[in-house]
Parts: sequence; structure tokens; C-alpha cells
Amino acid sequence: MGVEGCTKCIKYLLFVFNFIFWLAGGIILGVALWLRHDSQTTNILYLQLGDKQAPNTFYVGIYILIAVGAVMMFVGFLGCYGAIQESQCLLGTFFTCLVILFACEVAAGIWGFVNKDQIAKDVKQFYDQALQQALMGESDASNAKAVVKTFHETLDCCGSDIVTATFTPLWKEDLCRKDVLKSLFENTNCHKKIDELFSGKLYLIGIAAVVVAVIMIFEMILSMVLCCGIRNSSVY
Repeated sequence: MGVEGCTKCIKYLLFVFNFIFWLAGGIILGVALWLRHDSQTTNILYLQLGDKQAPNTFYVGIYILIAVGAVMMFVGFLGCYGAIQESQCLLGTFFTCLVILFACEVAAGIWGFVNKDQIAKDVKQFYDQALQQALMGESDASNAKAVVKTFHETLDCCGSDIVTATFTPLWKEDLCRKDVLKSLFENTNCHKKIDELFSGKLYLIGIAAVVVAVIMIFEMILSMVLCCGIRNSSVY
């Protein structure tokens, strides 16, 4: 015997929310893959200075996002099917998966909030180290110059926050394009560009996480109400 009245409305409402949730999972998966293969981040985070790899903490969050998107699509499908079939077992499994996914999202959000400044800081330190080696002519300076030039070309920047100290050596070593050097005092140093690069992407991830969290809370409430309705209808 199927559910009737308000419970039936909740059934179809849950189906709609799950379909939206499934779509959101696909969008998050797509955005995560885009962030993973974005030319700016890959050009920078794949660099290697001697035996030291560029900081890739940013990719940890991306891999978490890819996993979350894939699981969301599976859970969304499970919720849609469970709602249409009015299956307490499937809805119970769906609710459990939602709770686990929500807990993982909260944990990932806390991790991202704690590390949001550290990611850019680590990349800036890596750039400064390469810049210092390139300017001082240390061992493996050719590799350091290649790293610095990649930063400058990818981010369209030149130098660090200590502009006056690096302006002349940068010009002599030909590490920056001349058109960038002309606008060096117009906030085009690489520290600012690195901050802009990662803060923009982390902001996008944060918005997606908040939207998904709101949808998940609604779905957990609706699935509980629908389970109670199905149980009551089966009794009668």
C-alpha cells in the first residue's frame, strides 16, 4: 500500500531534492576536475626546485572534493530510487550515507578553513626560495630561473613583496617580461597574485560546500519524515 496525502507530497519533494542533490554532485565533480587540471595551478604546483617539489596541499582538498562529488551522485541516485520505491531499507541507507557525507564535509570544511592561508603561504615560500637561488647564482640556478619564469608567465607577475630590493636584479637576469616590469609598482608582484589565485578557488569551493550542506539538511529531514509515513501506512 502506497503512502497518501502529505506523505505522498513529501515523497515527491524528496525525489526532487535528491535529483537536485545528484545534479549538485555532478557539478561539484566537474568543478573539482576543472580545478585539478586548471592550467595556472598545474603549471605552478607541478614545479620542482632541485629535489624539492612545489607544495601540493591544495590538491588534497581537490581530491576530497572529487570523492565527495562522486559519492553525492551515488547517494542522490540511491535517494531518488528509495523515495520512488517507498523502501524503508533504501531510505535508511540513504539517510546513513547522508550523515556520513555531512560529517566528512564538515571535517573537510574545518581542514580548509585552517589551511586556507597556509596553502598560499607555502607556495609563496617556494617562489621566494627559487627567486633567491636565481638571483644569487646558487647551485642549480638554471632550474631556479625556470621555476621563477614559470611563476611570472603563468600569473603575469614579477618579484615578491620586497619590490625595491629585487627590481634591478630581476631586470639584469631577464626573469620578467619588460611589460610586466613597467607595471611592477601597480600591485603585480607574485605574492599578491598567488593570494588571488588560491583565495578565489577556495572561495568557490566554500560556496559549493555551503549550498550542498543546506540541501543535505533538508534531505535528512525529509527522509526521516517519509520513513515515518511509510511505517505508519504499512501498519494501517
